[in-house]
Amino acid sequence: MRISPRPFARILSSIILAGALQAVSALATAAPSFTLTPLLRDNGSSEPEISIGPDGTSAMVSLQWLFDPASFGTLFWTGVFGTAPAFQGIVDNTLQHPGKAVFGAGDADVDSGSTGRVHMTTLIFLLKPINGAQLGVSAITCPRPSGGNVPVSSCTRQIIDTTEADRSWITSDGPHVYISYHDSGSSTLIHVQRSDDDGFTWKRVGDPIVGQGRTTADATFNNEQGNLAADPQSHNVYDIYAAGTTGLLKAHTFTPNHIIVSRSTDMGKTWTANVVFTARAGTSLANVFPALAVDPTNGNLYAVWSDGHKVGFSSSSDQGEHWSSAMTVSSAPANTAIFPWVAAYNGIVDVVYYGTTAASDNDPSADWHVYFAQLAGGGFTQTQVNAAPNHHGVICTNGTGCGPGTRNLLDLFQISIDPVVSKAGIIYTDDTLTTSNASGNFACLPNQAPPCPLPQAVLAQQN
Repeated sequence: MRISPRPFARILSSIILAGALQAVSALATAAPSFTLTPLLRDNGSSEPEISIGPDGTSAMVSLQWLFDPASFGTLFWTGVFGTAPAFQGIVDNTLQHPGKAVFGAGDADVDSGSTGRVHMTTLIFLLKPINGAQLGVSAITCPRPSGGNVPVSSCTRQIIDTTEADRSWITSDGPHVYISYHDSGSSTLIHVQRSDDDGFTWKRVGDPIVGQGRTTADATFNNEQGNLAADPQSHNVYDIYAAGTTGLLKAHTFTPNHIIVSRSTDMGKTWTANVVFTARAGTSLANVFPALAVDPTNGNLYAVWSDGHKVGFSSSSDQGEHWSSAMTVSSAPANTAIFPWVAAYNGIVDVVYYGTTAASDNDPSADWHVYFAQLAGGGFTQTQVNAAPNHHGVICTNGTGCGPGTRNLLDLFQISIDPVVSKAGIIYTDDTLTTSNASGNFACLPNQAPPCPLPQAVLAQQN
């Protein structure tokens, strides 16, 4: 049978269009995949963090695992999205303070600023010959990466507080850079310092939780501070934290069942707090840190947290005044999900967390994976990032109160979105890749003889 040219052309066009639509549908529903690059170091590392700048240049830090007085500190990598990053060195091992030996790698955070500079803060140990040690906060600013490289010798480093500090965070809005940290000496108040010259000089500004009445009255002792986030649209700066219930529980138990975001509209001088989510009394939302992201293209806010089982999520489109009803991000097979982090750019919202099929993070038989979830159509689509587990056994979220071998992943890992290609970069810890015979390796389980796990940072880049 002969088919006339015009009907045949229409049939052929229909076939091509149907095929194209099927291809588009397949692309839309295909699960994202990731290229994994282990960032192996002889002394290992854990608790890695990542920030990707407007030009697609990434900066990463991780805490060196094994103590070596000759080279102990915070490890630093830079790179361009889609390529293996280059190790630049240790950023906080040359800090000095009169009469004290200084060591870095207590905590760290990194920010790739819109000015092109890379900003970092680390928690440092100041060892005194007679009266033991104290904790301080560093501020580090580095020039714009050239070809993806930033020699640490070109960075400016200084100590901005030595009065007992903990868990510092950093963010920036143009040349205005902010560092927040806990007062670990007594009250766990949150201190904030601001730089107006891209990280070279610093001054104290207001405290996100003081003087706000009932909203934060429960937070002056009983809180777990998450990260700072600055908004280049409104020039607001935000601080997220989990806080506990007042009354008999205060100063006796650590049960932070509220997620609160404080907002400053005057560059950190004053703050206003709003409650994002409240769980029932006695529920801890410190597993470990709540996290906050600002979409720099529209100012929308996104908060995540974990109750030790599921990852929760809420958003705000009015600068944190009001928050959406909480929704659950994680799902089976991530039956237990902890250590959440969130990133947002141009309407894309990505969340990561460690997840296991086990019913508890205290299960010694648990196998853990990295999970990536993206917001779409009013819900999250979850993808497993790594085929092989990155940890086996218990993950403890009690900080320095954790037992040997249960805190190899420390307290967090991070995700950032490359604004050039709109893809995610994730940096996480894997303690299954290498081992160590070092006697000071607290990854060893009780009664376990070396070799023991040696945690390493891994970079996962979305394909």
